[in-house]
Amino acid sequence: MKPINLSEKLAMFATHWDPHVVADYNQNEVMVVKFQGEFLFHKHEETDDFFYVLEGEMFMDIEGEDSKVVKAGELFVVPKGVVHRPRAEAEVKVLLIEPKGEPNSGDADRAPAPKPRV
Repeated sequence: MKPINLSEKLAMFATHWDPHVVADYNQNEVMVVKFQGEFLFHKHEETDDFFYVLEGEMFMDIEGEDSKVVKAGELFVVPKGVVHRPRAEAEVKVLLIEPKGEPNSGDADRAPAPKPRV
């Protein structure tokens, strides 16, 4: 048990769309990720998708709806089964919480990120 400095963890990597596990919480992994550009549209059948913006601004595209802007200090939860796509015009830093073993790519035709620990 010790404090985790998220800025220090984010400084340990420069890649985008590559979540890194910083802690475990019950049966979940707490991760930090950087991204820029857009991910693929996808959904998670069995779990909600949690995003908390630490720095920057992201957009959440929801199939059939207008894009939602999510700014630093705000969180966004995509309910399970909802088709969505996160994207960012400039680099954004985000905290994610997902069940252990859940692929970040959901049902998209993209290999899931390995989620290394930092």
